[in-house]
Amino acid sequence: MTELCKQKASQTVTFLSSLGLSVVLFSLLMVLTYLGTLYQVEHGLYEAQKKYFDSVYLIHHAWGVVPVPLPGGLSVLTLLFVNLLFGGVLRMRKGWGQAGMLISHAGILILLLGGFVTFQYSTSGHLTLYEGERSNTFKSYHDWELAVAKVEADGVRREFVIPATEFNTLNGRETKQFHAAGMPFALGLGHFLRNSDPQPAGPTSAPAGPVVDGFYLRPLPPEANHERNVPGVRAVIAENGGGAQHEVLLWGLQQQPAVVQVNGAAWTFDLRRQQWELPFTVVLDEFHRELHPRTNMPAAFMSDVTKIERGHEERTRISMNQPLRHEGYTLYQASWGPSDAAPGDPLFSSLAVVSDPAEKVPMIATIVVCVGLLVHFAIRLRKYLRREQKKRLV
Repeated sequence: MTELCKQKASQTVTFLSSLGLSVVLFSLLMVLTYLGTLYQVEHGLYEAQKKYFDSVYLIHHAWGVVPVPLPGGLSVLTLLFVNLLFGGVLRMRKGWGQAGMLISHAGILILLLGGFVTFQYSTSGHLTLYEGERSNTFKSYHDWELAVAKVEADGVRREFVIPATEFNTLNGRETKQFHAAGMPFALGLGHFLRNSDPQPAGPTSAPAGPVVDGFYLRPLPPEANHERNVPGVRAVIAENGGGAQHEVLLWGLQQQPAVVQVNGAAWTFDLRRQQWELPFTVVLDEFHRELHPRTNMPAAFMSDVTKIERGHEERTRISMNQPLRHEGYTLYQASWGPSDAAPGDPLFSSLAVVSDPAEKVPMIATIVVCVGLLVHFAIRLRKYLRREQKKRLV
C-alpha cells in the first residue's frame, strides 16, 4: 500500500511539473484573454474581469447558444503557480549552471503570489471632495451595501451593515430575512434591481415591481460601465412580537436615507456604495487644473490637501505622478469635475484610494527576475568565452 501511494504521488508530481501542463495552461490563458476581450465590448471591463479572470470556473456560450464549461482565470493561475513551483524550482536540476533560471522562476512565483494577495486582500475606492470639504471615508466604485442605523440618545450612532452580495440575487419575488442583536425588527429584502430609477405610479404606468407610497423602481438595462449602475431594493421592516410592518423602496442615489419609526425610535435605511474609514482625515484645500491652450482639455490637475491625524496637520500636494502614501493607504489623483464647469464654478477632486498589502511585490518580483536573467546570461557568456578560448589554444 505504501509503495502504491508513493507511485501515485510521484505520478501526480510528474504531471503537475510537466511541460505539457504548462503548454495547456498558457493556451487556456490565451483563450480566456480572447473571450474576455470580446465579452468586454458589450458588458464592460468589470463584468469581463469577474466572469473570466476572478472566477474558479465559468460557462461560456459559444455563438451565444452553445454552453462551454471553462476553468476561470483564478484556477488556471493557481495551477500555473503549482506547475512552476514543481517543474521550475523543486524538480529542476540544481547547480551553478541553473542558478539564473532558478532565481528567475522564483521571481515569477513571487509575482503570482503577490497577485493572489492583491486579489484577496486589497481594497480600492475613491474619495471625492469639493474645496473646503473633509472626510475620512472612501467609497467603492462597484460594490454596494445597506446600512441600517439608529441614533441613540447620547448621540452615538449604531449601525448595522449588510453587503449587497447578501441580497443582490433576490431579483424576483423571493425575499430574505435579516436579523441582528439590537434590532427590534426583522428586515426582509427582495425585488433587487441591478440598475433602476424611481418612477411615480400613475394610471398609465405599468409597474414591474411593488408600489410603495406611490412610487416604484423601474428596471433599466445594465450599463457596460459598471460604475453607472444604480441598484434598488424593496425593504420590509416587521416589528418584533407581531408589531407593525413598514415597507420602503431603497435606491442607490436617493438624497436622504429612508426613515422608519420603530417603537418610538427613528431608524434609517441607506442603500449606498460600500465604504471604509481611513485612519486619518483628508481636507481638500485647493484644486488646480491646467488646460491645453484654447481647449477645455486638462494638461495637468492636482490637489493641495491637509492630512489630519490625531490632531497633527500636514499639508501636501497630490498629483498624477505624486501620490500620498500613509498608514498602508495610497491616494492617487484620479479625476475631477464637473467636466462642464464654467470659469469660477466650484470643482471637485476625486482621489483613488488603494490599500494593498502586496503593493511593492511586483517591483520586487521584477528585480528578482532581472537578477536571475543577468546571472543566467553571465553564466552562458562565461561558458561561451571558455569554449572560444579552448578553440584558439587548439
